[in-house]
Amino acid sequence: MGMGWLLPVLLLFHFSFSHSLCYPHDNLALLHFKASLTINIAYNDNYVYYCDDVYRSIETWENGTDCCSWSGVTCHPISGHVIALDLPCAGLQGQITANSTLFGLSHMQSLNLAFNNFSNSQIPSTIGELVSLTHLNLSSSNFEGEIPPQISHLSKLQSLDLSEIELKWEEGTWKRMLQNATHLRVLVLDQTNLSSTSMRSLNLSSSLITLSLKATGIKGKLTDDSLCLPNLQHLYLSYNSDLHVQLPSLSCSSASLNVLEISSCELYGPIPPSFSNLTHLTFLDLSENDINGSIPSYCLPNLHHLYLSFNSDLQGQLPDLSCSSASLNVLEISMCDLQGTIPPSFSNLTHLTSLDLSHNYIDGSIPPSLLTLPRLNLLHLYNNHLSGQIPNVFHQSNKFEELDLSGNNIKGELPSTISNLQHLIYFDISRNKLEGPLPNKITGFSNLTLLMLFDNLLNGTIPSWCFSLPSLEELYLSYNKFTGRIPAISSYSLQRLILHGNKLQGNISESIFNLVNLTVLYLSSNNFSGSLNFSLFSKFQNLQILGLSNLSQLSLNFESNVNYSFSSLRELDLSSMGLTEFPNLSRKTPVLEILYLSDNKLKGKVPNWLHEMDYLYDVRLDRNFLTTGVNQFSRKHQLGYLDLSFNLLSGAISSSICNASSLEVLVLSNNKLTGSIPQCLVSLPKLSDLSLESNRLNGTLPNTFANNYLWNLNLNDNRFEGPLPESLSHCMQLEVLNLGNNQLEDTFPHWLQTLPLLKVLFAG
Repeated sequence: MGMGWLLPVLLLFHFSFSHSLCYPHDNLALLHFKASLTINIAYNDNYVYYCDDVYRSIETWENGTDCCSWSGVTCHPISGHVIALDLPCAGLQGQITANSTLFGLSHMQSLNLAFNNFSNSQIPSTIGELVSLTHLNLSSSNFEGEIPPQISHLSKLQSLDLSEIELKWEEGTWKRMLQNATHLRVLVLDQTNLSSTSMRSLNLSSSLITLSLKATGIKGKLTDDSLCLPNLQHLYLSYNSDLHVQLPSLSCSSASLNVLEISSCELYGPIPPSFSNLTHLTFLDLSENDINGSIPSYCLPNLHHLYLSFNSDLQGQLPDLSCSSASLNVLEISMCDLQGTIPPSFSNLTHLTSLDLSHNYIDGSIPPSLLTLPRLNLLHLYNNHLSGQIPNVFHQSNKFEELDLSGNNIKGELPSTISNLQHLIYFDISRNKLEGPLPNKITGFSNLTLLMLFDNLLNGTIPSWCFSLPSLEELYLSYNKFTGRIPAISSYSLQRLILHGNKLQGNISESIFNLVNLTVLYLSSNNFSGSLNFSLFSKFQNLQILGLSNLSQLSLNFESNVNYSFSSLRELDLSSMGLTEFPNLSRKTPVLEILYLSDNKLKGKVPNWLHEMDYLYDVRLDRNFLTTGVNQFSRKHQLGYLDLSFNLLSGAISSSICNASSLEVLVLSNNKLTGSIPQCLVSLPKLSDLSLESNRLNGTLPNTFANNYLWNLNLNDNRFEGPLPESLSHCMQLEVLNLGNNQLEDTFPHWLQTLPLLKVLFAG
């Protein structure tokens, strides 16, 4: 929970009138406290968001000066006693021990040490000596262990924040603290350990205004008995999976409750009728639960934020929200089971800034009035069943920053008024049925960082504006019907350029190689031609993924005498390029993890440099003319996926392949392999897919199958004989077992029925 909104309520005491000199005992106590700690302001760099860039430092505390003038110190105006110490984000490091002079400041009423680093020490028991404390905040201060029982001595507490610390409450300490702290108004314990406590045991102060117990592990039921608090305004209970109960009625809290947040708690059942009494509610978050039924059309006139996403059993029509139209700002109902069309009443939500209805079954067309809501800046309708065209109603007054209509059945051309969206940052209409050419001229989009148009039916040439947007970082145009050449590119901020699966022609534009920020480049499956030096791609110093597959008309030159390096390249796809020789990548790709050279004309053995790559995980060399032995890959301990199918491999499978102990997928089908399957191969701990079909393997099957991840075992069209090994019953994940066209015994053992996931069995 950010400190920005807690500080005014919990922590800051302001005294505008003058004060006397600091009480001498307190002055000395503070100097001893300073000496016991070290100061490292850099520690607070991670907390700028929480601390609003405001740091207090005790470095300026000096002997011989008035402590009442020190940063973070407030004194009583008459006695000079220190009554408040406000040092959040002060870079304090070290341990606060039980004999710290801090606990000698007996008149202190407010103590805030949040967002410092107290070295995984426990909260000292002497905290209970600060009996005048009304406000205590130790959040995110790196304390740990059990909360001392003496905390219950702080009977005057009005606010307590111990959030985001690895602390554990013993139930006795918890009960005594609640019993004594009868003036508590704010209680924030997020991410502390209340797993030994139940909601039923809560005996909370009737003066409580804010209660936040997020991710505490608290158990039990949410009932009116435990939460019937007359002044409660803010209730936060999210991320408590042991609150697996029906939604509470909370009817007695209807007079004051403003904020109700109970997300990710595995709550089930429908939204109760009594929620209609929560007329003061401004914020409701019930997302990521198991709520079912339909969404009631309650009249909650003050509701600003409504979150119901990730309730997959929430179904029916979208609710009529016209009664809440005066105040609703944010509405999120994604990842549910909602159906039907977007109701006309949504056009009345004139204060709406964010609407997310993604991942539902909403159909019909997009109402034009939805796209002209005056304050809407985020609209997510992706992964629904919407159809029709995108209404051509965008105005320059539109505030859209994010517009995502992807994964629907939207047809027609991109509307011409789309260029009026001057504020647009994120635009995704991929995976639809848009057709026709893109507009020739776009005058806006100066802030656009992501443009996703992939998987549509767009055609014609790609207009130059797509490659000249000044802020563009990601451009996805793949799987369309674009033709022509790539125009000159001046979007120098581009990091991802995805153009594969089109009909682009001609030479690859040299302007691509000026994109120094590029990390991902896919040009595969186009009609590019000409000759290109592979070393040019090394100009992209940050390039991580390069896809050039299915470019058989493009001639790549791999110069062995040219010094170049791909220091960041993790994935390289050169499949279906007509390569007759392996590219020389020796010491040029030090962190390569994925290498695809499938469907080329490679012959002979795999070069030694491939086995010297330390990080190689996925190797696809299928559909070539290789005669390399499988044992060549035995040194690759980190290898997880190896495909050598449809080659000219012969001889036996050496047991040395088992040295590649991380193998998950091994595909050696359609070769000329002979001999038996190594005993150790089928017991590799991570093996999930073993495909050896269409070879000349023989002998009996190994009886060393283990309880690993094996789900696909394909051995058909070989010369195996004998019975099925009983160890196969250990393969509890097995779904596909293909043994056809072998000489195995006809009778299949009964224990095959014990494999719970087995769906496909071929034994012909």
